[in-house]
Amino acid sequence: MNRKTRQTLTAYSFLSPALIFYAMVLIFPIGFSAYLAFHRWNMLTPPGSALAVGLSHFTYLLTLDDLFRAALRNTVIFALGTVALGMLLALLVALAINRMKSAPLWRFLFFVPMVITPVAIGIVWKYLYEPAYGLINSGLRLLHLPAQSWLSSAEQALPAIMLVAIWANLGGMIIVFEAGLKNIPAMYFDQARIDGANHWQQFRHVTLPLLKPTIAFLSITGMISAWQVFDLVFVMTRGATIAGGSAGSAPLESTIVVALHIYQTAFEYLRMGRASAMAFILFFVILTVTLLLLRLLRKGGIEET
Repeated sequence: MNRKTRQTLTAYSFLSPALIFYAMVLIFPIGFSAYLAFHRWNMLTPPGSALAVGLSHFTYLLTLDDLFRAALRNTVIFALGTVALGMLLALLVALAINRMKSAPLWRFLFFVPMVITPVAIGIVWKYLYEPAYGLINSGLRLLHLPAQSWLSSAEQALPAIMLVAIWANLGGMIIVFEAGLKNIPAMYFDQARIDGANHWQQFRHVTLPLLKPTIAFLSITGMISAWQVFDLVFVMTRGATIAGGSAGSAPLESTIVVALHIYQTAFEYLRMGRASAMAFILFFVILTVTLLLLRLLRKGGIEET
């Protein structure tokens, strides 16, 4: 055994714990999920005895499963709404507090929700949205406005959850935008002022183009995160009732998202194969959206900045 081979074996021996852990928590679950996506298995029998069904899970989900299509639609609305509105609000706040002396205080106030778990946020906001004694409806009554059903309403439940998601993620976006703003050299603004540019022209022709890498980063990471939303929807809609409907009838089709549908299919109905097929469809959708965003934002001039 020569010296180079010994060094290679030594390196792999040090890397082996990390490689084994990586294989156990990532490679094996992905491979097992790929196997299940083409089989019918309910977790009550050995995986080896699962019935092979070919592409039937995928064809059923894409052509016959109305709930899955509703979940896809809601997830698209949730992702576009929370990322677009969240980034717009974060940019406005970041511009407002960027030069303030009290900026650290505002950063702290906006960042606090980022350190709270989504489950705790969901529980608190569920009580705030409560129709009978919730703080929001109490405020509406003080203003002589009608109380709303919020999470119990098929029309209001998803926007109400999106509002909470925007609030919870706003602090992180503000911090990233502020970092992007501080990285813009002051000489560009000085030159623009010398050329007679007003505040709006400075923002449009200097700030916004030089923030494109920041916008690209927040768009892609925000979309990936939004497509996988689960905990907030699960906590806030668990046990909700449709206004005027029977008790316990949650507005499922109005708030269900893909990750929640995967969870219910896998662990409530024990249809592991179908849930795995959903997970792979979600993966390819996220991959496609990410590549499209990268292409779109690069076309807009990321590389030139």
